[in-house]
Amino acid sequence: MEEYAREPCPWRIVDDCGGAFTMGAIGGAVFQTIKGFRNAPSGMNRRFLGSLAAVKERAPVIGGNFAVWGGMFSTIDCTLVHLRKKEDPWNSIISGAATGGILAARSGPAAIAGSAFIGGVLLALIEGVGILFTRLSAEQFKPINPQMEDPSQLGPSPHSPFGAQQHYQ
Repeated sequence: MEEYAREPCPWRIVDDCGGAFTMGAIGGAVFQTIKGFRNAPSGMNRRFLGSLAAVKERAPVIGGNFAVWGGMFSTIDCTLVHLRKKEDPWNSIISGAATGGILAARSGPAAIAGSAFIGGVLLALIEGVGILFTRLSAEQFKPINPQMEDPSQLGPSPHSPFGAQQHYQ
């Protein structure tokens, strides 16, 4: 089974950081559009302006938070690939747990443990679903081994124009 080729590690970190920023900014814009619309004073014009203001204020911040998470995750993942000399799902799971713990470091040991546990569990679920889909999709591309049958050993075919009648030679 052939995996898709990934970028080398220094570029992977930058790529993942940018992708995470984009996802956070787009998701944040959608969320802040709804939130700004609901919290604005009545009147459609005011609601649209409130929505736009909320997006301009908060979407870049949310994108930045996602970028920090993505950059840290990718850095830890690349470090683990370098240290362990192999790429497997354990690298992602450990990276998710470490990223969650590091980002919660200012909140104390209980928050570190909780965030690390949640990060590890989430990445384990993501990796598990990825493996499941890979295995399910691999079944449809499995080669079929055709069995060659000797036609002289077969009796009359029920689908032949003669039906179940005997063939005379």
